[in-house]
Amino acid sequence: MSSSAFPVFDLGRFEKATGDERALLAAEVDRICQSTGFLAVANHGVAEETISGVWEKARAFFSLPYEDKQKSAAPYPGYPYGYLGPELEALAKSREAESPPDLKESFNGGPQSVPAGITDKDALSFCYAETIWPDTPAGFREAWTSYYASMEDLARRIMRLFAAALKLPDDYFEGYIDAPISALRALNYPEQHRPPKLGQLRAGAHTDYGSLTILLPQAGSRGLEIKTPDGSWTAVPPVPGAFLVNIGDLMALWTNDRWVSTLHRVVNPPPEEGGMDRRQSLAFFHQPNWDAEIVVLDQCLAAGEEPKYAPVLSGPYLMNKFRATTK
Repeated sequence: MSSSAFPVFDLGRFEKATGDERALLAAEVDRICQSTGFLAVANHGVAEETISGVWEKARAFFSLPYEDKQKSAAPYPGYPYGYLGPELEALAKSREAESPPDLKESFNGGPQSVPAGITDKDALSFCYAETIWPDTPAGFREAWTSYYASMEDLARRIMRLFAAALKLPDDYFEGYIDAPISALRALNYPEQHRPPKLGQLRAGAHTDYGSLTILLPQAGSRGLEIKTPDGSWTAVPPVPGAFLVNIGDLMALWTNDRWVSTLHRVVNPPPEEGGMDRRQSLAFFHQPNWDAEIVVLDQCLAAGEEPKYAPVLSGPYLMNKFRATTK
């Protein structure tokens, strides 16, 4: 799939539109989310200096010697934040599929503060656990938190777009996401010096867990693929000036599978096409509030149709999915 063939949505245009134009743009998003659940979002309003700031600091962090990165490592398996070294995660296991560990390392950070009134021990020890910040490079934490805040705002705006696409009031989701338990991951797929193990990918086939994901892949990079409705794997290119956005499992549940949480993976392209090269990306996983109850929307049920899914609580659902993937 070329970047010209991939759906690119102008968010700024939608936010300024009224009447029929706004309805048509919302309907376009509904069609995309029914088919693949992946689109590029352009005219998003995130400052370039915010993007380049965190990108450069993440690259500098991953360029450090391993022992320096380990100083901010997660203290035990299942701890959600800090540095996670190479081959310590297998995303395919979130779908109960056995696979070799993924060929990547990551730095992970969560919410910047704990909302008043949160007393759930699991929430405090998991989603609101402390991020283990590295000492170097200088300015890493400041660049990270600035980008995180920008992603929270962008995710809120996209959720308003999603409400319009589902013909709900624009603020329908606000009460579910006013204290989101979102996470930001900087991902580094290191340069490979030997062929991968049989079946080993940079990121195994998986769906994302929450409401939506905002991905920024490295310009010109290859390897991200989605499974299209016909069952084939199709490459997804970076789109200059845009974020890649896909819906997650909770949004599919909310819509009773009207919208699809698409299986995707990061493969190793052939060596002659950069398959052994280092690759970086930033992924913001937007997740509703810890105690948000996700129930199938009435608008997504035909007359007399029963929901496919029982209600779930956002936080415990996320925690169980995450812990299935780490060693």
